[in-house]
Amino acid sequence: MFTWLVGSDTKPPAFLKLRSSATFIIITVATSVFTDIFVYGIVVPVLPFALTSRSNIQPDQIQTWISIFLAVYGAALLAASPICGWLADRSSNRRLPFVCGLVALGASTILLCLGNSIGMLAAGRVLQGFSAAVVWVVGLALLVDTVGSDGVGQAMGYVGLSMSLAILLAPLLGGIVFASAGYYAVFAMAFGLIVFDIILRLVMVEKKMAVRWLPVEEVVVTNGIDENGGHPTDIEDDPAGLTQPESSSTDKPSLISEKNVMTATDPTVPAPGMSKPPGNFASRLPAVIYLLSSRRVLSALWACMIMSSLLTAFDSVLPLYVRDTFHWNSLGAGLIFLPIVVVSFFGPLVGWASDKVGSRRFATVGFIVTCPAIILLRLVDHDSLSQKVLMCALLAIFGTGITLGLTPMMAEITYAVDQKASRHPPGFFGKNGAYAQAYSLFNMAWAAGCFVGPLAGGLINQKAGWATSMLVLGCISIVTAIPTAIWTGGSIFKKRKQAAAAADRIEGGE
Repeated sequence: MFTWLVGSDTKPPAFLKLRSSATFIIITVATSVFTDIFVYGIVVPVLPFALTSRSNIQPDQIQTWISIFLAVYGAALLAASPICGWLADRSSNRRLPFVCGLVALGASTILLCLGNSIGMLAAGRVLQGFSAAVVWVVGLALLVDTVGSDGVGQAMGYVGLSMSLAILLAPLLGGIVFASAGYYAVFAMAFGLIVFDIILRLVMVEKKMAVRWLPVEEVVVTNGIDENGGHPTDIEDDPAGLTQPESSSTDKPSLISEKNVMTATDPTVPAPGMSKPPGNFASRLPAVIYLLSSRRVLSALWACMIMSSLLTAFDSVLPLYVRDTFHWNSLGAGLIFLPIVVVSFFGPLVGWASDKVGSRRFATVGFIVTCPAIILLRLVDHDSLSQKVLMCALLAIFGTGITLGLTPMMAEITYAVDQKASRHPPGFFGKNGAYAQAYSLFNMAWAAGCFVGPLAGGLINQKAGWATSMLVLGCISIVTAIPTAIWTGGSIFKKRKQAAAAADRIEGGE
């Protein structure tokens, strides 16, 4: 009955080439991310004004409850992410769980729309967290399956752009619509977007499903595995020189023959001349545990968690601060996010550049730039035109730093997985690889940030004030630049040792 959904049809779907194209899949994943963030953020400027009238919350308790609602979302995201990653890497296709995530999103939106008590609103945020886990884990893994390691940075740039647009438009439109048309009109936009997202997810056809019907010459290796069944790598992915791949990760995806289609789409099939993976201890560990043994992975996860903390901390404190300082309404509370998001339009360009030169430089500069921008926000302390201009300028610099750091670090997860995989025979991480489980770790890191950021930012702001909270967040940013500079793209110390050893060999040869 549901063969069309799980991809077991015997007849090729209509418009298969278009529906399985990389462009269409990127659009679908980017739209799913936009929908998830939009529905999450649409109530950010609305809650401070709606909690009092709908849930009988006292004005002096609003900051606490907003922080709790944001943290509840992060906790649910944190709990659901590893489960989604494990199931996605063992599922025959990624579209089915991708579509099922919309069920949780629809249910959560209904609860948030109709909720008139703290319990219903909290339940809605929990279901939102479950839905976000599916979107980010399954969606990003599907993206890597489609574009491969060579184009993952640019693809993540589009994902980051869609996320930034949602961060901008959700509070902006939420504030405008709430002020002009009321509470229920805000959620009407959310339901319309969910319907559009459902259509895209149902129409999409995965690459590995399209292989059965498309001509062999149109099938491209796009899952990070080259035509010989190995995992391409480069000097940045493998700084210690532990592998000697025949092809570089900077090479374009190559066409594959019919004989190698199964090897490319099913890594458990050994490549010619290579035996099946040995049953050593590492291969028996869950992929998430094995990946966590990498300092490179841990550094990337820490950086992602801090970026999430910084963004959600501003979600928690910024709308209330501009309301109290500049006396703005919900519209102003939404518009204040505009400077942060406008610069995110450079995300795809940053991703393209990181594919060419590596993630280390961009991510490190991003955290360095972010630090003074946050700390200088302490200077905004009264209502005047110059203060408003100063805040917008500093928020734009903050957004630039986040854009420079977030896109490369999202791609860094894929690069790190490929480095780990390159040290082992195909199939080491199972039939579908470990991309979903790797992005479940990313999702957990992001969720941890969603949990810590609102609580830390909101509670510090409530107890010690705006100036202290900005100082703390800025210091956290500059401290994070240190491990980012050392381990992003592989340990910088190993690269230097490798370069020194190479120089010694050249001198010895002379």
